[in-house]
Amino acid sequence: MLVVDNSGAGRAARTLRAAGLESFAKVLENPRNVGFGAAINQAMAASASPYLATLNDDTVAAPEWLDEMLRALEPRPDAGMCAPQIRLFGEDRIDSAGMLVARDGSSKQRGHGRPPGAFPVAEEILFPSGCAALYRRAMLDDLGGFDEAFFLYCEDTDLGLRARWAGWKCLYAPRAVAEHHYSHSAGAASALKAYYVERNRLFVAVKNFPGWMLAAVPAAAAVRYFWHMWFLAGGRGSAARFRSSGQAGPRLLWYVLRAHLALVPRGGRLWRQRRQIRAGARITPAVFRHLLRAHSIRLRRIAAL
Repeated sequence: MLVVDNSGAGRAARTLRAAGLESFAKVLENPRNVGFGAAINQAMAASASPYLATLNDDTVAAPEWLDEMLRALEPRPDAGMCAPQIRLFGEDRIDSAGMLVARDGSSKQRGHGRPPGAFPVAEEILFPSGCAALYRRAMLDDLGGFDEAFFLYCEDTDLGLRARWAGWKCLYAPRAVAEHHYSHSAGAASALKAYYVERNRLFVAVKNFPGWMLAAVPAAAAVRYFWHMWFLAGGRGSAARFRSSGQAGPRLLWYVLRAHLALVPRGGRLWRQRRQIRAGARITPAVFRHLLRAHSIRLRRIAAL
């Protein structure tokens, strides 16, 4: 097992030594937090395994978690990703049964808050949440791994959509179960999360959305902002949690503005990546649009969660 330590303080090695498990895992220790995508790419480079399972430090896997995903992926060479059923830690509710994408590029967990029995069927889905997933190395090699520029949040969305453009499929294995402390690392409604989620959904859209869908992103975002304000007035949704955490409303507007300004210095790189994705595409824009429609989430629902 490979453990990538992004703490910058050697916490993983100390924890393993204290538990007497230092021989059980190889630790790749970074002097600072290099981001989720960069950490997974490090693990990928240090391994020769045909599969790569990702598991966040705030996620606990059941004993059969990996076996169930391997059983799903091994007979399907066309599938490069597998999603388990991720449950909220200590609760009989789902955190994620795969991921969904909204018209403005936002992504959200499929089935979030629903009972586990609501998603019992093994099926094809859009892509998995990176906090607990299984990836085929051939797919990661094909795509060049995670985009490290995302740093935090939505890098799994970008990888998943690039994989779908490249013709790879994703499977859902409901008997592979993990439990997740939701937003334990950055906080459920922190300033850090507000900025990176908003910035990175723009990165996702610029890189992956077909032309007319990309042109419609600003209008779709305006609809989502309306619903955020609507639910904020009623004390519900992510905007209300942001305010209740001690963050004033104007600060949230500032993070949204910063996220949009971040496109300016990165626009050229994102556009080159977009052209590269389309040059290597194995499906048509029409098929990609159909995939997003089949695995979409309403903007109102995004704001309400």
